[in-house]
Amino acid sequence: MATPTNRPALALLLVAAAVLAGAGAARGFYLPGVAPADFRKKDPLAVKVNQLSSIKTQLPYSYYSLPFCRPGTIVDSAENLGEVLRGDRIENSLYVFEMMEPKLCQIVCKIAPNQDEARDLKEKIDDEYRINMILDNLPLVVPIKRLDQEAPTVYQQGVHVGVKGQYAGSKEEKHFIHNHFTFLVKYHKDANTDIARIVAFEVKPYSIKHEYDGDWKGNGTPLKTCDPHSRHLVVDSDSPQEVEASKEIIFTYDVNFEESPIKWASRWDTYLLMADDQIHWFSIVNSLMIVLFLSGMVAMIMLRTLYRDISKYNQLEDQEDAQEETGWKLVHGDVFRPPVNADLLCVYVGTGIQFFGMLLVTLLFAILGLLSPSNRGGLMTAMLLLWVFMGLFAGYSSSRLYKMFKGSEWKNVTIKTALMFPGIVFAIFFVLNALIWGEKSSGAVPFTTMFALVLLWFGISVPLVFVGSYVGFKKPAMEDPVRTNKIPRAIPEQPWYMNPVVSVLIGGILPFGAVFIELFFILTSIWLHQFYYIFGFLFLVFVILILTCAEITIVLCYFQLCGEDYQWWWRSYLTAGSSALYLFLYATFYFFTKLEITKMVSGALYFGYMVIASYAFFVLTGTIGFYACFWFTRLIYSSVKID
Repeated sequence: MATPTNRPALALLLVAAAVLAGAGAARGFYLPGVAPADFRKKDPLAVKVNQLSSIKTQLPYSYYSLPFCRPGTIVDSAENLGEVLRGDRIENSLYVFEMMEPKLCQIVCKIAPNQDEARDLKEKIDDEYRINMILDNLPLVVPIKRLDQEAPTVYQQGVHVGVKGQYAGSKEEKHFIHNHFTFLVKYHKDANTDIARIVAFEVKPYSIKHEYDGDWKGNGTPLKTCDPHSRHLVVDSDSPQEVEASKEIIFTYDVNFEESPIKWASRWDTYLLMADDQIHWFSIVNSLMIVLFLSGMVAMIMLRTLYRDISKYNQLEDQEDAQEETGWKLVHGDVFRPPVNADLLCVYVGTGIQFFGMLLVTLLFAILGLLSPSNRGGLMTAMLLLWVFMGLFAGYSSSRLYKMFKGSEWKNVTIKTALMFPGIVFAIFFVLNALIWGEKSSGAVPFTTMFALVLLWFGISVPLVFVGSYVGFKKPAMEDPVRTNKIPRAIPEQPWYMNPVVSVLIGGILPFGAVFIELFFILTSIWLHQFYYIFGFLFLVFVILILTCAEITIVLCYFQLCGEDYQWWWRSYLTAGSSALYLFLYATFYFFTKLEITKMVSGALYFGYMVIASYAFFVLTGTIGFYACFWFTRLIYSSVKID
C-alpha cells in the first residue's frame, strides 16, 4: 500500500516542473520549421495574400472575392491539409517590393466598383473583415501601442478592409476603405556579408481620397495627394476614401525598411510574447491547489481508511464474526460484474485512449518545438495524422476490456470503435461545411479534401483499429481479483448526495475548474484570431487535468462502494466525463459575453464546433476517470483475503 503516498509528492513535483517550465512557457519554445531565406539589396520580395477573416462572422473569404487589384494570373500556393481545413487560401498579389529599397506613393491600380462590388465592400467593413498578407512566411500585423507606455506593443493579425465613420458636422454613417498601406519590413543583417533576413512585416493603414490632374496614365500617374518629390506623403486619413458605386478608388502603398537586432530564428517571439502570463500562473497555482486538496483526500482514503479496512477485514477472516461484513468488502462478489451496455463502454474507452494518445504526443511535439508557428496548419495536420495512427491503441484497449467482460463479438465492438466517434463528428462537420458552402465562404472544405479525410479514416484508421483489436483479443483475458457471484445482490437505498445524477454532476466540477482559465485563452485564440503558442502551460494544465479526473473519480468511487453500490463502471466514466457539460456551458457563456457574432450561420458554426470539442472532452476525461477507478478497485479488492 505504499504507492498512494507518492500522490502529494507528485503534486509537489508538478509545482517544481511548473517553475522550471515558466520561462519557456510564457513565450513558447519552437524550432524555426522552415529554412531561412537570404536576401541581398534589390532582391524581389513578393507579398502573398491570404483569406479575409472576421471575428464577427467566423466565415473566411478569398482575398479576390472583393474588387481588389488583381494580377494578370492568380497563382494558388500549395497548402497542407491543416491550412485547407482552416480556410487558408494563399495567392500571389501585385504588392512586390525590392529588398532595402524604400518606395513611396506606389500606385497598385485604380478601380470603380459597381453596385454589387460596393455592397460587398460595405458588408465586409460592417463585419470588420481583415486582410491577411504574408511576406517570407511572416503574417502581416498592425502594431497597436497600449496606453501604458511601458507595456509591450500588441500586434493585431491582419489589417481591416475599412472603417465606418462620419464627416464633420454630419450624423450619417459612411463606409471608408483603407486604400493606402504604409508597410514596414524589418530585417536582420549579417555583420560580415551583405545578406539580410526578414524578421518582421508590419503595416499602418490609411483611407485617402487620391486626386490627380489630367488623364489617368496608369501606375505612372502623378498624384496630388501623394507625391514623394514634393514630400507630400500620406500620414493621416483626414480626407478619407468613401465606398460608393462607380466612385474611383486608387490603391497605393509605401514601403520602408528598418534594420533590427532581432535574429531570424527568434523572429516569431514578438508575435508570440504573452503579456498576461501572470493570469496563466494564477491558473496553474489555482489548479495545483485543487490537485493538492484531492491528493490529500486520496492519500487519506488509501492510507488511513483503506489500510484500517483491509487490516480489519483480514483479521475478521480468522474470527467467527466474519459474516458481519459491512462497507465496500460486502460487494466483492458483484463489483466486477459486467455492466449493462458493456460493449458501448468498451467502444468509448477505446476512443478515449485514441484521443488521449493523440493529445499527449501532440503536446510533447509542441513543447519540444517541433510544431513551428511558421508552419501554418501544422498543428491541425499533426493532430489528424496522430488520431489516425492512434487507432491501433483504440482497438487494442477496447478489445482487452471487452474480453475481460467475457464478450465474444469482438468484431462488432471493433467496428463501433472505428466508426462511432469519428462518424458522429464527421456528420456534424459535414452539416457545418454545407452551411459554409451556402455562404460561399473559402472556409468550406473542398470535395477533394473531404475525400482525403474519408480515405485517411477508412484506409488507415479503420484497419489499424482492427489490427489493434485482433492483437488485444488474442491475449489472455485479465483475471478479476475476486470471483463474481452468479446472483446479483440488491443495492440498498442510497442517500440523496450519492444519487447517480448528483454525484456525476459534482464529479465534473473540479476537473473543469482545473482548466477553465486556460480554456478562456484557447477560445480567445480560436475565435478572436489571436496568437497562442504557450504549450508549456498547456501541457502542465493537461497533466493537472489527468490528476484531477483520476482523483475525484477515485474519491467518489470509494464512497459509492462504501454505500454497497457496485455499479461503478459507467458511473466512473460519467463522473469525470461530466466536466464536458460544464465546458459547453462555459462556451455558451463565452459566446454571449465575449463574441459579437450576429449571423445565424456563424452562431451555428460556433455551437457546432463547440459540441464537437465538448464531445471529445467527454471521451477524454471519461476514459481517464474510468481507468483510475478500474486501477483503484482492482488494487483494493486484491489486497483483502476473500474465501
